[in-house]
Amino acid sequence: MYSCAQCAIHACYQQDHSKMPANCPMRQADQMQKAFAVYSQPAYQDFYIQSCIVEAEGYGEWPRLRETIEFAKKLGYTRLGMAFCYGLRKEAKIVDSLLRRHGFEVVSVICKTGGIDKSEAGIPGQYRVRPERSFEAMCNPVAQAMLLNSQHTQLNISLGLCVGHDALFAKFSDALVTTLVVKDRALANNPVGAIYCAEGYLAPKLEP
Repeated sequence: MYSCAQCAIHACYQQDHSKMPANCPMRQADQMQKAFAVYSQPAYQDFYIQSCIVEAEGYGEWPRLRETIEFAKKLGYTRLGMAFCYGLRKEAKIVDSLLRRHGFEVVSVICKTGGIDKSEAGIPGQYRVRPERSFEAMCNPVAQAMLLNSQHTQLNISLGLCVGHDALFAKFSDALVTTLVVKDRALANNPVGAIYCAEGYLAPKLEP
């Protein structure tokens, strides 16, 4: 079992690999070679190289939104997809406008597309966000992906999709997906705050 999160050696970050722990993933030479070979495939080579160039050029200076714009430009993309949460519709409008100002075509699909009640997807009534309502539209990440697929988007942006919904969206998206905003309703969409405060102020909120 790999446990990189608990490693104190990080041989992978050094030229000398002689101190690798016994369960270091790098001991799986065949897997390492198989993975490395993907970066030379035509479908992924430039994608990966340009992502590393953006990392270096904007390191510590560009916000994630700027990085996303520069990355798409470097790859020559002209049509971007955006799957966003209803709760971030204002933010989605701002991002859409900015991307358009940079010359991109933007295809955007909201999470509630389809207008299907949650009960039709088998979600019990008590698990509606507002149980008193007779209708509550389900989030529809699979439809978001399929609709963007039909528009032949070249890169899809995930903006504030719920936990799990984001995974389904990425699963069914034909284009590769980059995340711009991660949903965290309790922390103003800043989930790393819970990590920084996991042993302090927010400790009680991280327990059942």
